[in-house]
Amino acid sequence: WYRFKNGGITRLGLRRGLAPIRARFEWLLGRHKDNPIYAARAMCSDLLKYEVSLWTFTHVEGVEPTNNAAERSIRKAVLWRKSSYGSGSPGGSRFVERMLTVCESLRAQGRSILDFLEESIRAGLCGQPQPSLLPARVA
Repeated sequence: WYRFKNGGITRLGLRRGLAPIRARFEWLLGRHKDNPIYAARAMCSDLLKYEVSLWTFTHVEGVEPTNNAAERSIRKAVLWRKSSYGSGSPGGSRFVERMLTVCESLRAQGRSILDFLEESIRAGLCGQPQPSLLPARVA
């Protein structure tokens, strides 16, 4: 993966290099899908069910083999919840979910959170359409 990411091999080279690993992985899953140990059997069954998705990064541009980006994007929310013990009501939980989503989405786009919130409040007070959280399309 790192050789591919750094331009050392092509996507086809990545797929070819991973072919023996993928074949061995599939063989091991098949071998253990009927394992007498429930946890091993369940894990193998789950992985077999989603096996095709595990290799998406080998043929889809922009998909990485890890979930590091997703974990980084929710880290602030996890730390906030841990330090504040969460919210005291379902409504408070929805508010926090939405605000953290807005903040992380804007941060990922390099947009100002404060400007977006100001635009949102101003639009609400003036009866105008709310600003979009979606990234602006580049022409």
